[in-house]
Amino acid sequence: MTDVETAVAASTVDLHKTYGSGDSEVRALDGVTLDLHAGQFTAVMGPSGSGKSTLMHCLAALNAPTSGKAVVDGVDLSTLNDTRLTTLRRERIGFVFQAFNLIPTLTARENILLPLSLAGRRPDEAWFDTVIDAVGLRDRLGHRPSELSGGQQQRVACARALVSKPRIVFADEPTGNLDSTSSGEILAFLRRSVDEFGQTVVMVTHDAVAASYCDRVVFLADGRVVDELADPDREQVLEHMAALQSAAMNLVD
Repeated sequence: MTDVETAVAASTVDLHKTYGSGDSEVRALDGVTLDLHAGQFTAVMGPSGSGKSTLMHCLAALNAPTSGKAVVDGVDLSTLNDTRLTTLRRERIGFVFQAFNLIPTLTARENILLPLSLAGRRPDEAWFDTVIDAVGLRDRLGHRPSELSGGQQQRVACARALVSKPRIVFADEPTGNLDSTSSGEILAFLRRSVDEFGQTVVMVTHDAVAASYCDRVVFLADGRVVDELADPDREQVLEHMAALQSAAMNLVD
């Protein structure tokens, strides 16, 4: 392997996140230690309540862990104050959410460039053109979100996540609100962003088809990493998810 393939874009060490206390305490994360490799497309999967979204939110500096360490691009997030966390999120992290999170009064172009505008940075026009052509939005840049389909809105969100050249992109159920055709377009773009642009993408998903686009799948259950797959296909992912669901049911019984 090359250094690029083995480089770590983000990691956690003994990460815990609890809510409540006493009898009502919930352990969303229960000692997660994980490396997420640069230049890879990684899926995080698990049953409902397994902690996958909490893990992503802690890594994306959207939620503070109770204990343990979360590191992004070599920076221990616990060492940063709120201002520096905001700067890190703006400059080094890209986000793609299930609900698109576009500003309805802004055009597609304005939405895409919003992170740069907030940071007071001028766009790299050559890179902007590359991203726009990759997502196929050139003829929609003057349209507002209400004038775009769901798939087009998510492509705007993907372009927004990449335009600032982040070190890592976190995608939380990015195809959850899309039909199968639009989902395929978004997943193909995320795959292309890794293969052609060297991007690092970490995606939370419950969809075995979506996971099959990834280089690696990490499985969580009860706030712990319990398994992983390399170069997965849909059937392998389904088998692993079925095993996790069965184990969860047996614990309940």
